[in-house]
Amino acid sequence: MDEFQACTPVPLNPLGFNKKSVLPYGLTTVHVHKAMAEFLDFLGFINVQLNRYGLARLESLLMPANFSGVVGEFISATIPKFCRTLARNAYHNGHPDLLPAGRYPGNACQHAPEGIEIKASRYTSGWQGHNPENVWLMVFVFDANNPRDASLGNAPRPFRFLKVIGAQLSKGDWAFSGRSETSRRTITARVKKSGCQKMETNWIYRSE
Repeated sequence: MDEFQACTPVPLNPLGFNKKSVLPYGLTTVHVHKAMAEFLDFLGFINVQLNRYGLARLESLLMPANFSGVVGEFISATIPKFCRTLARNAYHNGHPDLLPAGRYPGNACQHAPEGIEIKASRYTSGWQGHNPENVWLMVFVFDANNPRDASLGNAPRPFRFLKVIGAQLSKGDWAFSGRSETSRRTITARVKKSGCQKMETNWIYRSE
């Protein structure tokens, strides 16, 4: 597959959504489907325009964590467009990303006990957060090229959503990742096996 062909993301599997999944605050698989499809349209448009000017696709241009942030932020901003019972948290760096609409003044709260935290990741498990906490977590797992692929000789491939999973996690479903004495990275927490199992059991989308 050449670079131009890889500009167009892989379409969603319309039969891949689990209608039996339990979602909170009035959210449905239809809302999730629409938000994901809108991201694919956005990414395809951006990548085609970048390709016209001889530039790398967005997923190959941005550092992996930055691109994952773009995916997550887009989904967080788009779900409320289709699900009126949820609102994006208007507080700068507020937690969680989505709040029950109208529950907090201005739909803004620094740290609310209610809502949905959104993450996007290339990893199929072990997702990270800043602290162990009780939270309804929804993770959008995807496959895409990264900036190192060209130097490693990895062929271009289109962006693809692999799965979406989510569940209510407790503090016990998290563990601190820790760091070495010489590391400068921020201390984070990761989702333990127990949390992953809760989320996998309540899967929302699978590409196959």
